[in-house]
Amino acid sequence: MQYISHYRSPIGDILLAADAAGLTGLWFQGQTYFARCLDREHEEKEIPLFGQAKHWLDIYFSGREPDFTVPLHFTGTDFQKEVWEILRTVPYGQTTTYGEIAKQLAARKGLSRMSAQAVGGAVGHNPISIIVPCHRVVGANGSLTGYAGGIDKKIKLLQLEQADISAFFVPKKSAL
Repeated sequence: MQYISHYRSPIGDILLAADAAGLTGLWFQGQTYFARCLDREHEEKEIPLFGQAKHWLDIYFSGREPDFTVPLHFTGTDFQKEVWEILRTVPYGQTTTYGEIAKQLAARKGLSRMSAQAVGGAVGHNPISIIVPCHRVVGANGSLTGYAGGIDKKIKLLQLEQADISAFFVPKKSAL
């Protein structure tokens, strides 16, 4: 059984979803792939895990890096889960590229290369926004592209973390 709860962030309303194993979703209201992995039958209920997740978000939106983790339960392909685990290692206030993640994944698998485009697809389908920081991934050319919550939110999240975004730009046509 999945449960849902709502959180009002300074940059938009958020829907949280969880099951007995951990947080399964964190989406900005109306974002691309909104509630994609939410079970048809779910219940709105304040379970203890939501208290943890909301505390984490309160700290995060106050401009500080939370010093604890929230239990997560990924729903996706093995490839997606591997990409999402790499996303969790991108440090607060820093960015990486789709290509760098592809290189890390290729090295883990003993491959000579991995498709940055395939990585981009997995990053774009990340169901646990912010806590799994897909907003910290940028294009190799400095393009702020590919955030399901919207480029404006990606910029605000990076600014909140005091990431240096001076060399980045918003593409004329975004991938998401």
